[in-house]
Amino acid sequence: MTRRTFLKTAALATVACATCRAWGADAAADPEPHEARFWEPLAGNKVRCGLCPWGCVVPDGKRGKCEVRENRSGRYYSLVYGRPCVRTKDSPGMIDPIEKKPFFHVYPGSHAFSIATVGCNFDCKFCQNWDISQKRPEQLPVPYVSPEEIAKAAVAAKCRAVAYTYSEPTIFYEYMVDCAKASKELGLGNVVVSNGFIADKPAKELYSTVTAVKIDFKAFTDKFYGEVCAGQRQPVLDTLKRLKDSGIWYEMVMLTIPTLNDNMDDIKKMSEWIMKELGPNVPLHFTQFHPDYQLRNLPTTPVDTLLKARKIALDQGCHYVYTGNAPGIDGQSTFCPKCKAVVIDRYGYSTTVAGMTKGKCGKCDEPIPGVWE
Repeated sequence: MTRRTFLKTAALATVACATCRAWGADAAADPEPHEARFWEPLAGNKVRCGLCPWGCVVPDGKRGKCEVRENRSGRYYSLVYGRPCVRTKDSPGMIDPIEKKPFFHVYPGSHAFSIATVGCNFDCKFCQNWDISQKRPEQLPVPYVSPEEIAKAAVAAKCRAVAYTYSEPTIFYEYMVDCAKASKELGLGNVVVSNGFIADKPAKELYSTVTAVKIDFKAFTDKFYGEVCAGQRQPVLDTLKRLKDSGIWYEMVMLTIPTLNDNMDDIKKMSEWIMKELGPNVPLHFTQFHPDYQLRNLPTTPVDTLLKARKIALDQGCHYVYTGNAPGIDGQSTFCPKCKAVVIDRYGYSTTVAGMTKGKCGKCDEPIPGVWE
């Protein structure tokens, strides 16, 4: 274990322990594991999970690929329902600028109440939250927090939305949906930060519940998805087309990694696919990679790479193309696609709605799509 890994793990454990003291969960009153949804029984006490495209067939006493859903005597259970793991001693979540997610066309300048549980259905070698995404529930035990408590905490923190983020929200689906319903009742939005690897039926139900979805699109090649993410690309493409048909607001982000997914021919093909299948108004973010997890041998993404990728997407007709994790360079602000006026001015996480009124450009009255107040 490197010194950096030790410090990150120790810090996370400190947060978890501080939370246990602050929230004072009574172990005797802890609820039993929550029964999962989207599964079917099979012969021999096996079950088949229908939550994501892996479709895991899970023997009795075993878990699915995500490591957070377990077969107990032919019934399938979520082991992370009500177990938000990224929080402080004063709150069961973290407060983030919504632009950090990043959402650039959703409640600009507001804050999101971010929650996550351990677990993921991918294993990306570049994951920046590997210390929770690749953990099992027993490796990071935390006290129970109900969906109603999450909603009330978000209101108390003066957040505009609850964000399901950091790890992969699909694997804590039941908790996410219940938190979204509780938050919506209190007037909050709900935003999901996902890899898009989710099955059709749960996806459609989720999209009818939440406000917006951001898809972390890994690359435009099957090889990258398989070798670098231990995942699959086609189901994510299917999710993006499903999002378009759903009518819900969504954005795309590609963490741009030197030598692995920064080939400009592939980025051009991806931009062409977006224009053909999704249309010009999907915000597309090219964000800067910083070495982490299993890719610490690679350098930070050069700014020039982000700018080239952005220009390619704009040249293909995409209207809203951004650069991220590199404050001060071109591609931070939102421009009207018709008259090119700045409608939302950004520097890092500092945001000013400078030239937009009621979802339209203040200069030429062109509609700017998104989720605005």
